[in-house]
Amino acid sequence: MSKSNGNSADRAPLSDLHPVHQHLPRRPSWLCRVCAATWPCPCARMLLRVEYGTDRVALSIYMASQLFDATADLLTLNPDPGPDPRELFDRFLAWTAQPRP
Repeated sequence: MSKSNGNSADRAPLSDLHPVHQHLPRRPSWLCRVCAATWPCPCARMLLRVEYGTDRVALSIYMASQLFDATADLLTLNPDPGPDPRELFDRFLAWTAQPRP
């Protein structure tokens, strides 16, 4: 969930992170590693909103890339009938454009 420059040295291993920061997707199922809800779970959404602050465009771009990866993984797991595009859009992107509560 970090906007780092991609160097693995910039990222702490999951075991070193506080449990609330471990709300990352387990691939290829795209369930949360902590709470087993569909990712992004409510906690992950909150953390992403905090991390990206007012930069909703960057958040939307990041989540669009996650949507792309999730679609490929979920199609591989269950090709027929495959994931519902509308559900995936709502799950990954729709919430990024909504104002904070």
